[in-house]
Amino acid sequence: MPVLRPFAPLLARIFLAAVFLPAGISYLSDVPGFTAYMTAGGLPAFLAWPAILFEITLGIAMLIGFQARPMAFLGAGFCMTTALLYHLHPDNALEMMLFYKDLGIAAGFLMIFAHGPGKFALDRA
Repeated sequence: MPVLRPFAPLLARIFLAAVFLPAGISYLSDVPGFTAYMTAGGLPAFLAWPAILFEITLGIAMLIGFQARPMAFLGAGFCMTTALLYHLHPDNALEMMLFYKDLGIAAGFLMIFAHGPGKFALDRA
């Protein structure tokens, strides 16, 4: 299987981009709704636009492998924040599933942070 190893980081980045890029773009169609969701978690409304732009930028960075390590570190923090503020409800099985999903995504970002974006990336580190 060593022949497949160079493709693993590329696939990981594509899968992460597939989560964040469409989500960020979809929020553009309903910024007030996204803002209401954010404020329900306790964050101030003025962070809606930065969050939307971050998700889009994060998705692009993962897709092309540009500034992948710092963006992956920030992505892990973003996922942890989302998990804690919006999904940590032990009495709700669906929310806990989303909580653990966010932890798993954060883990993927941490692997890219630790090991780099792989051979098929603009960073190539």
